[in-house]
Amino acid sequence: MVGTLYVVATPIGNLEDITLRALRVLKEVDVIAAEDTRHTQILLNHYGIRTPLTSYHEHNEKTKARQLMSRLERGEQIALVSDAGTPAISDPGYRLAVEAIRGRIPVIPIPGASALTAVLSAGGLPTDRFVFDGFLPAKKQERRARLRALSSETGTLVIYEAPHRLTETLNDLAEILGDREIVLAREVSKVHEEFLRGRLTEVAKQVAGREIKGELTLLIGGSRGQSEVSQEQIEEEIRKLKDDGLRVKEIAEILGEKYGYSKKEIYRLALAQSGRTTI
Repeated sequence: MVGTLYVVATPIGNLEDITLRALRVLKEVDVIAAEDTRHTQILLNHYGIRTPLTSYHEHNEKTKARQLMSRLERGEQIALVSDAGTPAISDPGYRLAVEAIRGRIPVIPIPGASALTAVLSAGGLPTDRFVFDGFLPAKKQERRARLRALSSETGTLVIYEAPHRLTETLNDLAEILGDREIVLAREVSKVHEEFLRGRLTEVAKQVAGREIKGELTLLIGGSRGQSEVSQEQIEEEIRKLKDDGLRVKEIAEILGEKYGYSKKEIYRLALAQSGRTTI
């Protein structure tokens, strides 16, 4: 008989945020594959669980997945956990789950905490439709390109971000998406839990100069009209308005109001067509 892979959600902060089922599974499996064994050991010690641990993280995921598959094929029961929240949601785990499915090994989710759903539930922005994009690229050009691709999404945007990139990301969001509603959540379920709400420019001012700790979850209001127009269409309209003799600033005002598009981004596109980066 083959074994079973349990994908177990663990607390994102408060150790009480774990299900009774998760605790039972962690006690009964043969081994727990953890993103950081030292971090997971704290949780296990808190609940008196003595199941052996083995590391499974982004740097050894490929080779370790094969080793864990061999154990599953021999009939062992394995629990997969990440440092916090649900494995495979912007955390290691996807590769092992796919390998297990291909090998006809049962993959059973043990639902629980997730920063994604926790922040959405308390954020105050629409939840009937949302787009989760995980962590944005660290490099500025790639990050801005990704945001441009997301700019026409009408659902609430959900992204994760690291504290040291927060200011840059907020600036890029405001410039490319416009001054939309945002919810910034940090330290969720921990002692210093904080939700900041308002327009992008307002929240940027609130965090300016502050030392922000812990990974962040951002909710950004969806587009209210950009889904009807592509960047290519806007660039074509810019060319037509230029041919009519309008200045770049006037074009940004007209098209920004017409499509609900970021006026700064239209201004940048118009300058780029002229081969300039500034006036």
